[in-house]
Amino acid sequence: MTTWAIGDLQGCYDPLQRLLERIKFDQARDRLWFCGDLVNRGGQSLETLRLVHSLRAQSVVVLGNHDLSLLAIGERRPEEQRKVNPDLQRVLFADDARTLLDWLRTQPLLHADRELGWMMVHAGLAPKWTTQLAQKHAAEVEAKLRSDDYRKLLKNMYGDRPAWSPRLTGIERDRAIINVFTRLRYCSPRGRIAFEEKGSPGSQQPGLYPWYAVPGRAQRDLKIVCGHWSTLGLFIGHGVHAIDTGAVWGGKLTALQLDTDELRVVQVAGRDVPVQPPSPRPP
Repeated sequence: MTTWAIGDLQGCYDPLQRLLERIKFDQARDRLWFCGDLVNRGGQSLETLRLVHSLRAQSVVVLGNHDLSLLAIGERRPEEQRKVNPDLQRVLFADDARTLLDWLRTQPLLHADRELGWMMVHAGLAPKWTTQLAQKHAAEVEAKLRSDDYRKLLKNMYGDRPAWSPRLTGIERDRAIINVFTRLRYCSPRGRIAFEEKGSPGSQQPGLYPWYAVPGRAQRDLKIVCGHWSTLGLFIGHGVHAIDTGAVWGGKLTALQLDTDELRVVQVAGRDVPVQPPSPRPP
């Protein structure tokens, strides 16, 4: 059996098919870990979601920010749903939309396999979170997403504040936890997320650090695989393997083998992105 982690799909169905063929994925013996953001922007979100759902017995998915956004939009009135982009509308108005969204809502924010030695999240961990603390906080939100009261969480999860603090309660606590797991790139040493910073390391404002390199961060006893940060590209360091390589932007779709001591990375071309013609020069 081989276990592969796969970076952000974002509705890139054709690249996913190419990648599964390249790694010779065998449903009878192999396992897949998907790092979140299955949908949005790629033009084939419905096909992608259906394929991953069909592989649910052989795979693990963690929720990304785009997945949670889709779930929230799925609870709105149809006239509001028609205002989102056509890629997501195809999911929302599909005959099997309820089946797909109900399944997606039950997926975790974090997956850990201590026998394998790996943990998967979409974006990152707060500086002071050990793997055990991260599991605890993820479970808090996962339980609410799977409860009968999930609509309240989805309706109130948006917002950049507050910063994470163990003293938070209620929806503010849930929102802070979700932001860490699904939106984190840079933060201060105290864990305040810089949501506006999305470039590659070195482009951020002084006093901010990539989440995996914050001074004084907690020691973690599992290797971490994650996505979310396409401008970071393929990054391996500090016990972190970041594998969002911008498939939706015309980059690569990446798979990382987890059940080997060797570094084995497989990539295929991402989505074809039309080249924009240069703007005409002024006379």
